[in-house]
Amino acid sequence: MALNITGRKLFVKALKEEGVDTIFAYPGGMITDIVDELYKTEGIRVILGRHEQALVHEAEGYARATGKTAVVLVTSGPGATNTITGIADAYYDSIPMVIFTGQVPLHLIGNDAFQEVDIVGMTRSITKYGVTVRNRDDMGRLIKMGFQIASTGKPGPVLIDIPKDIQTTSGAPEYPSQVDIRGYHPNETVHIGQLKKAYRLLKNAKRPLILAGGGVRIAGAQKKLLEFASKMNVPVTTTVMGKGVMPEDNPLFIGNCGMHGRYAANKAVTECDVLFSIGTRFNDRITGELDEFAPKAQIVHVDIASASISRNVVVDVPVTADAKIALERLVEYAEPMKTDKWIAKIGEWEQEHPLTMPNTKIGNCPQDICEGINEVFPDANIVTDVGQHQMWASQFIRLHKGQEFITSGGLGTMGFGFPAAIGAAVGAPKKPTVLITGDGGFQMNMQEMATAMSEEIPVVICIFNNSNLGMVRQMQQLFYGKRYEITDLSAKDGGYYPDFLKWAESYSCKAIRVTSSEEIIPALKAARANKGKPTVIDFLVSPDDLVLPMVKSGTPLSEMILK
Repeated sequence: MALNITGRKLFVKALKEEGVDTIFAYPGGMITDIVDELYKTEGIRVILGRHEQALVHEAEGYARATGKTAVVLVTSGPGATNTITGIADAYYDSIPMVIFTGQVPLHLIGNDAFQEVDIVGMTRSITKYGVTVRNRDDMGRLIKMGFQIASTGKPGPVLIDIPKDIQTTSGAPEYPSQVDIRGYHPNETVHIGQLKKAYRLLKNAKRPLILAGGGVRIAGAQKKLLEFASKMNVPVTTTVMGKGVMPEDNPLFIGNCGMHGRYAANKAVTECDVLFSIGTRFNDRITGELDEFAPKAQIVHVDIASASISRNVVVDVPVTADAKIALERLVEYAEPMKTDKWIAKIGEWEQEHPLTMPNTKIGNCPQDICEGINEVFPDANIVTDVGQHQMWASQFIRLHKGQEFITSGGLGTMGFGFPAAIGAAVGAPKKPTVLITGDGGFQMNMQEMATAMSEEIPVVICIFNNSNLGMVRQMQQLFYGKRYEITDLSAKDGGYYPDFLKWAESYSCKAIRVTSSEEIIPALKAARANKGKPTVIDFLVSPDDLVLPMVKSGTPLSEMILK
């Protein structure tokens, strides 16, 4: 009979059994026993972030770059509550993750002990599953459940709260190879009758359109999507979270649709007669006014989560299925369609209003920066923060095979970009990682430069610096009479804090300021040549540059602001 082991030893054993090679952690009193056990362990890299919210974003970037379930470890109280924004972000974007939080000993729970919070209760609405381990004998089973739930069905975050005395109590050493979770049965099949009905609807269309979302990427169905669209000869538009699931140099790809989508893509959604959507939640940034979304179309919706179907947009043919499973069967049915006239019409719309930006009179044109990144980093994983720069990146960055576009979609979390880029670089060290961020969002987690430097992570940080909170300022400019309240980040004396070059130099980090278009390519090439350390490029951008087209919130996609 095997000897009993402590909970802390079982924790490390569980990570190894799950194939965990990296954990994002921040120490504290209620996890010191686990941290001590990790110190004795080989084969698990522990990344020390500088803030718990950033830890979760780092884990998100790692999960997106690797496809693995990411792991976060923090202490109780503020260590746990600091993770909440990151957990919500992971939940809305379906990122597989297990967050372990320390907790005060069992006998102190409910007594308002130092650094005690009910983190399971606080995160119940933004996790797939959350539990406090109250019995050492249950610990292995609960951890196994956590990894299984996080990574199956529609992925998402799971939180496991481990009291300090559970970590030191001895119990059985076994870690289960599988668990049967009552009431949890992710759909692993597709209803063939519904799928054939959806296919027949698409096959009979005159103006068909495929709308692909992030669920295609999560399912690893990119190749099958390309094969299906190519066999059918049907044009494809994507959501922002779906960017990259269709090769962007493919003639059937017509760009992103939605609030800042291409004119041709939004027109195609408005004029199509069958919209075949797969792996998207139809959030308001994609649909605009719901009553006017795809008004001439019958709609097919393929999604792994039945609760997402007809929740926002009432559809004609619902198909509950994993995107890859559905597309594998659809490819078997696929036959070419006569869509040349329809594709030509979409081409005419593109020629009427091509996606381009006017040359700016002040600083650098965001389109030029993105095209410079395309030229110098055609193989990089691209990570963005949230704001105008995010939308410019979604418009002008061109992705090739093997690249990831990592961004915060559902929650739209400023501060996501820099730590997510660090996590992506940790997960995919052989690829360059380029961060596109704004001066506002970057300052929300800029302390992670210490992590990047200490771990020798060569992230290329492209700051679109317009001295403003640009997306809100854009709305103030267009819809609020240019009343620019609390969006100007510059100082009262006209200066700007911080000076990003001096700030970067304080971390011994390479920093470059770019003030004209002629300097863009040389700066990016210098950043690519800088190995083993981050590079900060401060691109000066005009605050008057706008993200266009734009659809005002609550209006139809057909009502685009073009200039």
